[in-house]
Amino acid sequence: MAASILIVDDEEGIRTSLRSILEDEGYEVATAAGGAEALKICGSDPPDLMMLDIWMPEMDGLETLRRVKEFVPATQVMMMSGHGSIETAVKAVKLGAYDYIEKPLSLENVTLRVKHALEQYRLEQENQTLRTKVQQKFELVGQSPAMQQLRQLIETAGPTNSRVLIGGENGTGKELVARAIHTHSARADHPFVAVNCAAIPETLIESELFGHEKGSFTGATSMKRGQFEQADGGTLFLDEIGDMSLNTQAKVLRALQEQQFTRVGGTKLMKVDVRVLAASNKDLEKEIQKGQFREDLYYRLNVVPVVVPSLRERREDIPALVRHFMKIHVEEQGLRMKEVSPEAMAVLQQYEWPGNIRELRNLIERLMIMVPGHVIEASQAAMSIQGRAAGPSVSSNAGGQTASPLFAKAYDSLRDARNAFEKEYIGRKLREHHWNISRTAEDLQIERSHLHRKIKLLDVEMRPEG
Repeated sequence: MAASILIVDDEEGIRTSLRSILEDEGYEVATAAGGAEALKICGSDPPDLMMLDIWMPEMDGLETLRRVKEFVPATQVMMMSGHGSIETAVKAVKLGAYDYIEKPLSLENVTLRVKHALEQYRLEQENQTLRTKVQQKFELVGQSPAMQQLRQLIETAGPTNSRVLIGGENGTGKELVARAIHTHSARADHPFVAVNCAAIPETLIESELFGHEKGSFTGATSMKRGQFEQADGGTLFLDEIGDMSLNTQAKVLRALQEQQFTRVGGTKLMKVDVRVLAASNKDLEKEIQKGQFREDLYYRLNVVPVVVPSLRERREDIPALVRHFMKIHVEEQGLRMKEVSPEAMAVLQQYEWPGNIRELRNLIERLMIMVPGHVIEASQAAMSIQGRAAGPSVSSNAGGQTASPLFAKAYDSLRDARNAFEKEYIGRKLREHHWNISRTAEDLQIERSHLHRKIKLLDVEMRPEG
């Protein structure tokens, strides 16, 4: 698709000549004789680039530029003037102009400067798209009371420079919380560096955190900056800090206290300004009692404690999370969007989710790949969970009944699993409606005759009302 350019100049000859030049280069070109007309065009169809004359009657170019940047800030603006000054050019740039070109205009100069301006516009749009995707990827999803409380804590702790210790089960999204705290801080435009302490061998973790000098050990063929240096001015997130050895804990403590350290094999003190956030799925107070974690480091890190709720504690967020993960998988992998039936969503909300958000995301990806149709049904969700779960899913449903441990069983086929789920689900709906066939069929959105056949076929237990 050709880039769009709007030429704004009160001289018809300049508008005509520029339009001819740029259309020959393959651009879509529109023109306006003044600032007011230009603003109307921008309001309905913003151009990629505006070429704007400074000296115009009624509304000059600088005022037009100010208003354009207020309403359509993404548009690139190139100022034009036949008798400008350095002061005017500086003012235009401060107001948001990308470039300043002097008249009389030459063909070669115009085409080259326009090309550069549009290339810059393209890069800025790509960066904005990537930033949006990153923000969506790391978004905290859900409006449950537990999530609202968590967000309030993040908004309170974020703007401070205090250290935060994040607790919670595996897969709850502790890194997402750390990123949200960083985003709400004054360091948001500086690096966020995440380190998984459990994934780095003990022999390498000191080098990873503090860097090393060339020749400091076998394999150190060049100098390496550590994570503390890379996070300078920003935030360092130490995930699974409970898996760090006592020796490394002592060095981290010293670096936190002094905001300085030496690289492995080095002698020069490296000074940094780093905010440290840490996380662990272990009970660090119990680790202290066992002698596995330093008490002084614990209190250094645990200035603001944050506990991320498990998925079991916010089941009402599951529908929103399902839609969120589906959208991500569609965008990242090109998978086709699917719907989740109400019965399938009920299955997902009843499951215990030992792996929390991470498990839910992986399950949704699996269902989007493996389910052939447009709608994910309850039996398919149940089978997928049964294939992943190590134990039964036991929870209370809306009617106060305890769900059968369907997912602990092994089934010979998808049909057997589907029949088992339908039997349990129909039985639960019958109990909810006090064994009234008509109301149950209406709730299930099937005919009464169909429900009778299902009850007989699946041998659903029937009891008379009362």
